[in-house]
Amino acid sequence: MRQLAQNHAGLLAGAAGASAVLCGAFGAHALRSVLDAPHYELWHTAVDYHFWHALALALTAFAVKGRWRGIALLAFGIGIVLFSGSLYALALGAMRWIGIATPIGGVAFIVGWIALGFGLRAKSASS
Repeated sequence: MRQLAQNHAGLLAGAAGASAVLCGAFGAHALRSVLDAPHYELWHTAVDYHFWHALALALTAFAVKGRWRGIALLAFGIGIVLFSGSLYALALGAMRWIGIATPIGGVAFIVGWIALGFGLRAKSASS
């Protein structure tokens, strides 16, 4: 799985960024008048984290090589799906137990940032 992410890092980053924009636009145009304030806020938080981590994927794809790259790509991808995905689902009225995925996705984001940091350190040490 990590190898697949490494081989398609740019596509992964592009797909994550495009889907973040689509989710943001959908929320702003289709859901604004449908969701109550707390659910709309959940949607907005999901979009924020989705977009920032799409940018983190792009940075990782561009700036990091080796095993840290694969770990960061996989962790950021899992984080987007679990963290943002669970918040999107909750905003749309999913059962509350779906929220158990949110902190798991948050941990994946943390792992991704740590791996990105180690990858950037390794890159600067080899330069």
